[in-house]
Amino acid sequence: MHHTGDGLAAGDVTGRWIKSSYSGPTGNCVEVALLADGGVAVRNSRDTGGPALVFTGAEWEAFLRGAQAGEFGQPA
Repeated sequence: MHHTGDGLAAGDVTGRWIKSSYSGPTGNCVEVALLADGGVAVRNSRDTGGPALVFTGAEWEAFLRGAQAGEFGQPA
């Protein structure tokens, strides 16, 4: 795997990428892939070969809880 800072090259991720159901018709969205070690990789859907951020399972769960609780504000 080719690591890039806090992540890795998205092309090196094994697993199925899942696009958000909120994705627009032009693909302006992020995609996630569940990793074998329980982590989650996130990439830009318009740059599928670019970098992917990698989070531990605990970090991803904390993010999801915060998003569900509205900790990140309302969309503009």
